[in-house]
Amino acid sequence: MKAKKRKRQDDFQKVMLKVGKKKPRADNATNTNFRTKGINLPEQLKRNKSGPTTHRQLGINDLLSQLHHCNANVKHSALLGLTELLSVNPSLLEQHLSRLLSEVAALFTDKDRGVRVEASRVLRFIAQCVPAEQVPPFFPLLSAHLSCAMTHIEAGIQEDAMNILDVFLEHYPALLAARPAVLLTNFLEMISHRQSSGGAKKAKDAKGRTWSLSVNPERAITSQQWRLSVLLRLGRFLQAVVDERPLKDSDVSSTMEGVFDSSGEGHLKPLHLSWEELIYSKGGVQLYEHSGAKPPPHSTFKLRPEQDGGATVSDGLDSAETIQTFAATLVPLLLEVWVEASINDGPLTNKEGAHLLTPDAMSVMFQVLSILQLLRKLVPQQENQDALDAWFRKDYLADFKQHFMKYFPYSTRDTPKHKKKVDLKRTKQSVAAPGPTVEPLALNITLCQVMVSLSQKQGLGLETDGDWLTSLRTFVRDTLGSGGKLSYRQLHMLLGTVWKMVLTQRSIKVTEDLLSAVYMYYKQNYLTLQTRFLLLSFYSKLYLQEQGHTHLSRSKVLSRWLTSLPVQLSQLGHRNPTLSAKLIDSIQAAVSRGNKDLLESLEAHACTLYDPQEGAMVLLPAESQQRMVQLLYFLPKMSQPLLANLSCCCTAGRISASLAASMIRIVHLRSPLSGWTVGSQEAALQDVDYFSFLFSTLTGFSSEQLASLQEVKDKRVLPPSSLSPLSLYPTPLEKFTHHWDVVEEVCHCLESLGSKSQCFDILQTAMCKYLSKLAVVPDSMAAGLLRAVSRLLDLSVLPNDPLLRFLSQCCLSLLVLLVRLQKEAPTETNHKREAIWGGCVTALSTVPRLLRVVLQMLRTGNLKENELPQLGQILSMLLQHTPLHSQMLANAPVLQEIIQNLTRYCRGATREQWLTDLLYCYSVTVAHGSSAHSGNLGLRDIY
Repeated sequence: MKAKKRKRQDDFQKVMLKVGKKKPRADNATNTNFRTKGINLPEQLKRNKSGPTTHRQLGINDLLSQLHHCNANVKHSALLGLTELLSVNPSLLEQHLSRLLSEVAALFTDKDRGVRVEASRVLRFIAQCVPAEQVPPFFPLLSAHLSCAMTHIEAGIQEDAMNILDVFLEHYPALLAARPAVLLTNFLEMISHRQSSGGAKKAKDAKGRTWSLSVNPERAITSQQWRLSVLLRLGRFLQAVVDERPLKDSDVSSTMEGVFDSSGEGHLKPLHLSWEELIYSKGGVQLYEHSGAKPPPHSTFKLRPEQDGGATVSDGLDSAETIQTFAATLVPLLLEVWVEASINDGPLTNKEGAHLLTPDAMSVMFQVLSILQLLRKLVPQQENQDALDAWFRKDYLADFKQHFMKYFPYSTRDTPKHKKKVDLKRTKQSVAAPGPTVEPLALNITLCQVMVSLSQKQGLGLETDGDWLTSLRTFVRDTLGSGGKLSYRQLHMLLGTVWKMVLTQRSIKVTEDLLSAVYMYYKQNYLTLQTRFLLLSFYSKLYLQEQGHTHLSRSKVLSRWLTSLPVQLSQLGHRNPTLSAKLIDSIQAAVSRGNKDLLESLEAHACTLYDPQEGAMVLLPAESQQRMVQLLYFLPKMSQPLLANLSCCCTAGRISASLAASMIRIVHLRSPLSGWTVGSQEAALQDVDYFSFLFSTLTGFSSEQLASLQEVKDKRVLPPSSLSPLSLYPTPLEKFTHHWDVVEEVCHCLESLGSKSQCFDILQTAMCKYLSKLAVVPDSMAAGLLRAVSRLLDLSVLPNDPLLRFLSQCCLSLLVLLVRLQKEAPTETNHKREAIWGGCVTALSTVPRLLRVVLQMLRTGNLKENELPQLGQILSMLLQHTPLHSQMLANAPVLQEIIQNLTRYCRGATREQWLTDLLYCYSVTVAHGSSAHSGNLGLRDIY
């Protein structure tokens, strides 16, 4: 043994070193006695110019590749780099959108929570920059990753999936709503699980429920908080499905919720037709039965869609049976969630404080009720809505009364706040806060809206609802009548509850009770425009329902509201055109149905509404003015002050000429002379008042205005002269054009009466009595009178001398004005000159003896030297007008005398151009035309 040991030791002998001797060189020593040179590679030191980079010189391809790294810190820093790079260079989003979404979506289920949180931040940044129109090609992949995260086995990944879902609900709700089937199942699996198929366990459930609430003790938050966060997202998702669902004609949202909506979309608008334009147009007018007031009969027949694309909005929720099946699964779970929250909220033995809820319990109940409300909105059609309500009433009314209505209404419980040490780790791991604290009023209103949908119509053979509906009605009445301030959404929901109660209860007492409370709120001051618009829509559309509901037609509150509408319109005026337009719509809907109370109120305040200075008629926009003109047709009586105001509205220029013509037509139709009768409608005015209205409108100026023109010395008034017997007030061009159009409509109404001779006799009497003694006359009135006389003159009637004298003065003064206008502003006043000339020559060629009287007034004895050229131009224009040739020949002696006097006064070395033109016109027109008659003047004698 000793020998073997020595041999082993001899194999590994240790070299003994001696002091002072050098250490022997090892056998494997490396010789380091050599020199090296550095290798320079400049290409490696250059920056990457292929694209933008971060501060770490990493491009987008480098960052995307690092997202596949096994280290969580590398992936986290890569996500931070993506945020930095994309915020500085937004153009990279469009270039790499596909890779960005796919790579970031893959991190929804990453094991590290920091990576998941940062991935949700990057996704939010991308969603803020990329519109929804560019995302649909990539959304199936995003939806698949979201479903994996929502149903993941780890609780932390499920909690972070809620943040990702919030991003999609905020930016892409329509894309989420297009695939409801899978996500609804995911929501169910997040708070519950399917029960086992064992017979013993299934038999315990009387209603065959296959889902029950689940509890996960590994979560960082309590089960109640987790369920509340899931229900909050479920409610937002269902709201997105409802918002994105296409509306149909018989849609529930349009018949129930939108009944008193203030958006104004989808409302019927009248079609204003101009028959003059339709006479020569090739297009037609489409007419509907009942003028569109009644909906067409509904048909259950459905057509196949034109294109059979991918998933639609109704995918998975395309029928009432599917929605009912989903509700049968979800509603029991919602009830269990509330029962568990109410038990944890406090002991049920103390009934005195059972209606007091903690903020957490109130939030749970509010989310449960909101989801129940949204389930009803998913139904596509009205008949399916009624069937779903009946199913809810049959299966769950008892449960709802037991769990919701037992302690209604609810209030907030004051809980002492204890200072606790904040656990930062637990806070970071918790889900985002579900939302703001729910107010008790919002909770109670939502409960009212859910429960009132379960009430059935009262009638014979139907059992009446119990005290639970009475408590709802009491709460609604007290809330509206207390005078408290309500938000727009709260008021909208309360009005929906009132609407449902009024139409289902069919009781005069209930109707008066609820509508009185609404009317008290309606009369409050300082209500916003949106709130007043909502209340007006509610009352207006509730009134339209009275045809099939006798309790509405006998409602005193509704009648009181209708009576107050004209007063409100007169007080509001133009201060709020939008609200005034809504008032006019409400008035028009009621007067078209012949509401006596409203018609009496409208007649009493008509003078104020149609005041030509401060009335709503002249201050509102054109569309509202047109609706107010239409209201005139329904007035039972038109008083003389009202007709005077209407005449001033037509002539003052505050409304358009076409609208003034419409007003004149309506007054004409309501007069006894038109022969227009509809049903038992009587004439609204007398014959005398009608002719007075037309004459006042024809003149264009009131008696007060004409009297002031005679007294006030205005520099714009053209002074009278020996050639112009009247002082003409120059009407502005815009007002002159407006008045000329109005005169045409007045003449049309007078011509349609049948007897021209009687109309001319009335017009002649009025002109001689009120206008013949005027010294100052507006040019628009003078031209309009000449136009009206020429159109109404009958061959069997001759005008009297006072009328001829006044018409000749008007005609001669207008001809002088026409000569001046040709010199001063030939282009600006073309329309005015044409109207004046047309009125003068038409009257001269139509009215007997008018041309003779005018020529007799053109005596040159009293003319001044500067007026001779004007006279010559007037005669030249008359001689050049072909329709006047026969009348000029008949008055040749008078014309001959005038021209002789002109040539006598203008003898001189040189002849002016106007005289040369006059002599030439005379030679062409009169001299050659009367050469066969003896005693005519020859050219030699003229010269």
